[in-house]
Amino acid sequence: MAAADVARQMTEGARNLSLSGHVGFDSMPDQLVNKSVCQGFCFNILCVGETGLGKSTLMDTLFNTRFEGDPAAHNQPGVHIKSNSYELQESSVCLKLSIINSVGFGDQINKEESYKSIVEFIDTQFEAYLQEELKIKRTLHNYHDSRIHVCLYFIAPTGHSLKSLDLVTMKKLDSKVNIIPIIAKADSISKNELQKFKIKIMSELVSNGVQIYQFPTDDETVAEINGTMNAHLPFAVVGSTEEIKIGNKMMKARQYPWGTVQVENENHCDFVKLREMLIRVNMEDLREQTHARHYELYRRCKLEEMGFKDTDPDNKPFSLQETYEAKRNEFLGELQKKEEEMRQMFVMRVKEKESELKEAEKELHDKFDRLKKLHQDEKKKLEDKKKSLDDEINAFKQRKTAAELLQSQAQQSGSQQTLKREKERKNFF
Repeated sequence: MAAADVARQMTEGARNLSLSGHVGFDSMPDQLVNKSVCQGFCFNILCVGETGLGKSTLMDTLFNTRFEGDPAAHNQPGVHIKSNSYELQESSVCLKLSIINSVGFGDQINKEESYKSIVEFIDTQFEAYLQEELKIKRTLHNYHDSRIHVCLYFIAPTGHSLKSLDLVTMKKLDSKVNIIPIIAKADSISKNELQKFKIKIMSELVSNGVQIYQFPTDDETVAEINGTMNAHLPFAVVGSTEEIKIGNKMMKARQYPWGTVQVENENHCDFVKLREMLIRVNMEDLREQTHARHYELYRRCKLEEMGFKDTDPDNKPFSLQETYEAKRNEFLGELQKKEEEMRQMFVMRVKEKESELKEAEKELHDKFDRLKKLHQDEKKKLEDKKKSLDDEINAFKQRKTAAELLQSQAQQSGSQQTLKREKERKNFF
């Protein structure tokens, strides 16, 4: 019997009993709170929007601080992801906050692939967490979770409709991250236009099938406020780190020639609503949704790509060990098949090489025979020429000998005649 079946039977067979006295396990929530406070929390915010919509200013305003960092350069050819991490502490609670900004988003002439670097960054964080989970020796208790918990999508206050870039990007991101749409710089649009703009945005998101984050209403303690705030989406916000004295109080506001916009005045903008929903009410739910929904979807798809399944073809439970063995056998089968293919290919290559070598050897033999025959012909020609020359030399020697003999005879004949004339001359005198 599988371990899951045993656990299910044990759960189904559990009986409700009443205690006769105090035991103490009612302190478990306090233990959990104390442990969580000691470990600290992490929260990662992705800010997506065109340049100049006040993303950095809003982050400073939300967390009531000024995040230090070098100003982003906008000379990159594409969208560049810039991440900064900060350690924040409020009362006894420590928060490791990461703010990820999409630098250069919407700056390109061709914006078709502006979302790709953002999607790749989110998937990279999921992959890092999955690799840590799949390790034999895991350290998830002190692993820095870099997964994106919320995406604040900044919408330009045009007052008309969403840009195609906004729709395409949010559609690509809605299955990977919790999206909260925000109308940036809401003080640049009138109240009537702003309300129409909100309705138009939500209508376009629904008609295009874009799933944005809905504040949960299943918890009775926050159901009412979350249900009310869901109707206010998208939030129209104004950010400012400057404090202006209004009455007897210093308040964050933006000063204009025509008046003052108070950031924390709900009649002026939805900044307070955003802060309440994002940080004070639903921060933990955003973390849970990231893990239970978006990461689980990525994990499931990734494991299915790797060949892991929960059920066999007969729809029966499939244990991890059986899945691993099946995958291993499949891998070994593919390995043997590839090995056999490589062996056959090697044999074929060897035969082809042998054929080529034999052909080359035959050509060499033919070439050798041709050269040998050519050499013999040349040798015969030389021998014939040598014989002819020898005959000429012998004939020349014979002619030379005959000439020398004639010359010698002529000299002897001449000397005899000279002696005869000398003798006749003497006899005359």
